[in-house]
Amino acid sequence: MIRFEHVTKRYPDGTTAVDDLSFEVAEGELVTLVGPSGCGKTTTMMMVNRLIEPTSGRIRVGGEDIAAVDPVRLRRRIGYVIQQVGLFPHRTVLDNTATVPALLGWSRARARARAAELLDLVGLDPKTYGPRYPEQLSGGQRQRVGVARALAADPPVLLMDEPFGAVDPVVREQLQDEFLRMQAAVRKTVLLVTHDIEEAVRLGDRIAVYGQGRIEQFDTPGAVLGAPATPYVASFVGADRGLKRLSVTPVEPDDLRQPPVARPDEPAGRARDRLREQDARWAVVLDAHGDLRGWVGIDDLAAGGTVGELAHRMTAWVPVGAPLKQAFGVMLQHDAGWVAVLDGARFLGVLTPAKLHEALRRSVDADARGVARGQVPFDSVPDA
Repeated sequence: MIRFEHVTKRYPDGTTAVDDLSFEVAEGELVTLVGPSGCGKTTTMMMVNRLIEPTSGRIRVGGEDIAAVDPVRLRRRIGYVIQQVGLFPHRTVLDNTATVPALLGWSRARARARAAELLDLVGLDPKTYGPRYPEQLSGGQRQRVGVARALAADPPVLLMDEPFGAVDPVVREQLQDEFLRMQAAVRKTVLLVTHDIEEAVRLGDRIAVYGQGRIEQFDTPGAVLGAPATPYVASFVGADRGLKRLSVTPVEPDDLRQPPVARPDEPAGRARDRLREQDARWAVVLDAHGDLRGWVGIDDLAAGGTVGELAHRMTAWVPVGAPLKQAFGVMLQHDAGWVAVLDGARFLGVLTPAKLHEALRRSVDADARGVARGQVPFDSVPDA
């Protein structure tokens, strides 16, 4: 969808902002451009909508050389979100969101209907927020309106320049979650500029790590964190890149341990005897369909009755495919030695600290070898 072919931007004073840049962003892909201030990432992005013209090279969008396209027409088919949002203070939220459709000649009713649809998509009730003015919104709400406005004319390409940098960390994480949810629904081709490697890792399908005017590594978040291409990349992503990788490594069924199982209608004494035979202290409680109904400890079973009457509600759980970081956080939150992993209500197994470590190491090795994670053998430390 976006293709850079040997693109260079050199200013009259001799400064080279971007030097012989070549890369491609596939349709529906979200690529984050990350690097220190002044490295050329914003220049790269602004050349896509011709706010900055390249000195040499070619940029194609949808196969078309943008140098041959009228800049105004080009910009109206590319969404653009900036850190300070840039809403018109004298216009309502609904009219701000409808700006580009109105410029494209849509009827007022159609433009406002589209604006209301987009406000709802970004989590703002159009009936509540549509009549308000930007000064009546929080910073996070204004940023949501900026995203909605950029999407209003349904552009195939979205450019985002530090879109969540002007809000506090808690709101930033909420906005990132909302944007990922939205991107899963609309699948735009996105270039997102950030200086924050954690944001780049969390949001990007691929990451372009910039040195001075050049891309030092262009790869998946897992590969950038697990196998930095150069010492510069290793230094930039940080010595704690293993911890960062937890956020991009999903929990998979092969990572799980299978614990003892008890049934809700099973007599407590029978379940207790079986746990003793297995030298186990607890069991998960599953119904006949394999759905999770809780857990029970061996000491609980001494009270008699049925397992279902004694089972505890399962609070430490994550869905399959959740990041290892989320699973680790749940372990810490509940002071648990393991978390249950579910597919809907169906129980798949438990993730223990040792299995979490194994999953992380296998993921790193898989990227280094260019194979699937399940193909990498690994001997983990036994669970306590």
